[in-house]
Amino acid sequence: MLTKKQLQLLEFIHKRLQKDGVPPSFDEMKIALDLRSKSGIHRLITALEERGFIRRLAHRARAIEIIRLPDSLGGGNGRGTEDSSFRPQMIDGGRTDPSDPVDRQPKSVLNSGVTELAVVGRIAAGVPIEAINQASAQIAVPNAMLSSSGQHYALEVRGDSMIEAGINDGDVVVVRETGVADNGEIVVALVEGHEATLKYYHRKGNSIELQAANPAYPNRIYPESKVEVQGRLVGLIRTY
Repeated sequence: MLTKKQLQLLEFIHKRLQKDGVPPSFDEMKIALDLRSKSGIHRLITALEERGFIRRLAHRARAIEIIRLPDSLGGGNGRGTEDSSFRPQMIDGGRTDPSDPVDRQPKSVLNSGVTELAVVGRIAAGVPIEAINQASAQIAVPNAMLSSSGQHYALEVRGDSMIEAGINDGDVVVVRETGVADNGEIVVALVEGHEATLKYYHRKGNSIELQAANPAYPNRIYPESKVEVQGRLVGLIRTY
């Protein structure tokens, strides 16, 4: 039997995993549940883990996997059996060297559920690095990660400023090309025309704040003319 707050937190995590493919940060959980400190979130997370509803993944900051859901959230029998229907939209993946030049267009469909995308370069999750380079590899991506419209590409993450969003150094992010974003979305942003970074996006009047998901990194605010949105995060692929 879950308390009201435990159920609220589990539902919030579940919805964010379904929407974004990565779990919310502890700060986002604290705000969503209207708690004053993150210590309350730690206690709720521990309680959910002890009751077998979630699993914290080792060596991944804030990475959470939902094992099962209670009846009230559509979890079926609600007993302790693991329900594989509820998984973060994160997969293990491998890259292959392209035999032909590649661009940002989706490549050949490997089967009915997988498409090859170009890995078009590296993106900074930290201090911005040089803008996206020429594609050098391809990666198989589940079609469930891809929107029915629009173009997609993949980027290799460098840095740890998005670690509380479940995005680690060396991960590959799947991005849908777009020039616009809503507040709170994780985007690929081109700063001053030559530096690319992966951050939370927030518009504040005529300024754009690029927010990290790691307290070690300060948020950065730029005039809107200095920031160009180049895509929105839709998936995450991790290679071990």
